[in-house]
Amino acid sequence: MLFSLWWLPGFPAWLTFETTPLDSLLYGLVGAYGISILGSFLRTHLFLKNLSGDERSSKESQHPWSGAQGRLSETLQFWFCVGVLSLVGSRVASLVVLEFILRAALARVSVRPDLWSSSTAQFLTQCQFSLGCALTCSLHFLQEGAPHCSLNLFLAAGLSWLLANLSSRIWLHVVPLYRLHSSQRYCGLCIGLLSSGHAILPLLSRGVVLTFVTGAFAGLSIVSRDFLSSADALRFWTPLTICYTLLVVYMHDEQRRQTGPQALLQAVGVRLGGLLVLMLTVGRWVDVLHILLCFLGEAGCLLPSRDLLDAALQEVGKEVAPHRRTERPGRLQEAALKPRKDKDL
Repeated sequence: MLFSLWWLPGFPAWLTFETTPLDSLLYGLVGAYGISILGSFLRTHLFLKNLSGDERSSKESQHPWSGAQGRLSETLQFWFCVGVLSLVGSRVASLVVLEFILRAALARVSVRPDLWSSSTAQFLTQCQFSLGCALTCSLHFLQEGAPHCSLNLFLAAGLSWLLANLSSRIWLHVVPLYRLHSSQRYCGLCIGLLSSGHAILPLLSRGVVLTFVTGAFAGLSIVSRDFLSSADALRFWTPLTICYTLLVVYMHDEQRRQTGPQALLQAVGVRLGGLLVLMLTVGRWVDVLHILLCFLGEAGCLLPSRDLLDAALQEVGKEVAPHRRTERPGRLQEAALKPRKDKDL
């Protein structure tokens, strides 16, 4: 119905699409397929790592995956992301991408090098909706003014569907058959994952980084084209940079104190809330509406991914535990030596 009202001359301009409804749907499809590819490969990596790291208890190794979504739930989540990404404009999508890049850079600097590999899965889980925004704003930038934009978007959506179908088939094959096939060694896919499954996360993180680098260039161009002068651009970017730098630092400190899925969801709400307040002061009403849609998009990506968040947090906990054990004996020895020095005196 919204697609038909879009053609009416009296329809409000702030509720219309930036492009035609077909192109907006194709943008949303590409972004949602990117989220699906990331989720499938990330689940496969965590599943394989969980099996290789804890083979002693089969119940414990199956526990993080016992609540994985069924096909119906994944389909509903996919089409929900398609709808949200189709409605969110390229301007707000660019701001979401730039905010996530700022947060990722701060996390990369503050996290210790020996813990970065275990924190990568947690960070990739949080970037699902931002990845979809990066894909949509990059396509907006690349296809702007193209003579055959709809055809190009259709080809991009077809390629994304092929990759998403491949990643989903790998995940659905690995869960029930990996234990049997890897032990019997007669399945080429499972043998390949057994020998080179550790390379899934590095390749996945490199692809995500490349996507966000492209989205950063596209986002800067999309946001800057609305300013008529450098003074207007400076008036927009100065409060945006200062406020979000302070907000990201504060939320990063809060996440270090409070761990768990609830802390991550709270951080998402605070970040988008800060962006909403900023759009109320220097933005437009259509930006405020799109920020509210981003709340729904983040919830639609993170809430069904609680098993991924739990598994990623367990990996971080396994890496942090040995460091804490090595620090405690040193402190105990220092505490034990102090009374002896006093007695000697």
